[in-house]
Amino acid sequence: MRTGDVIPSPNIWNWPEVYEIENRSCDPDGVIEAAMRERHDWAGARVLDIGCGTGFHLPAFAATARAVVGVEPHPPLVKLAQQRTRPLGNVAVRPGSATALPVPDDSVEVAHARWAYFFGPGCEAGLRELDRVMRRGGTAFVIDNDATRSTFGAWFRRWLPNYDPVAVQRFWARQGWQRQALTIRWSMRTRAEFEAVVRIEFSAQVAEQVIAEHPGTEVDYAVNLFWRGY
Repeated sequence: MRTGDVIPSPNIWNWPEVYEIENRSCDPDGVIEAAMRERHDWAGARVLDIGCGTGFHLPAFAATARAVVGVEPHPPLVKLAQQRTRPLGNVAVRPGSATALPVPDDSVEVAHARWAYFFGPGCEAGLRELDRVMRRGGTAFVIDNDATRSTFGAWFRRWLPNYDPVAVQRFWARQGWQRQALTIRWSMRTRAEFEAVVRIEFSAQVAEQVIAEHPGTEVDYAVNLFWRGY
């Protein structure tokens, strides 16, 4: 179901408290951040976080960035992100969507979208908006699941058997983006946290299968870091 040009998120929109656990538990080793910084460090830069949700990543960007804008279409999440970043002097959270970014032309030096919108075919309108807002010399990053590998990737394919991860990768290549394959950890503090997060990420049937077959609180998780220079 779509709301305008926005596709409602089945996890964070309905369970923001559980998704907060997932955010804390995803990539505790900082693999994604290190790979992004290697391509384009945002120290002193103007950063745009597209689909910022509750603003989980905004303070990390704000620690070294000149200015950070978080954009989020879901009003309850906008409010949570604004509350989270209120003490920070260089962060603004604005309602908006990937297809109508509330920032000026040529104003962004680093853009970031993590499990938020850019999943391949169908996101062309958002890519056109990036063309509008990115400054020359800037870099845009999109982080998405790599369902071709890892334990988590196998669960993802079981949940969405018609999803074609190779076709998604080909789409990004056709759009002129580059890809770096990364392996991170999904590591919860307790088994109860692990089970709660699994239940918001997959269908009820697949979630119960995963919980029954996978012990412990951690799993290997393959992701794609797509990036493009402007």
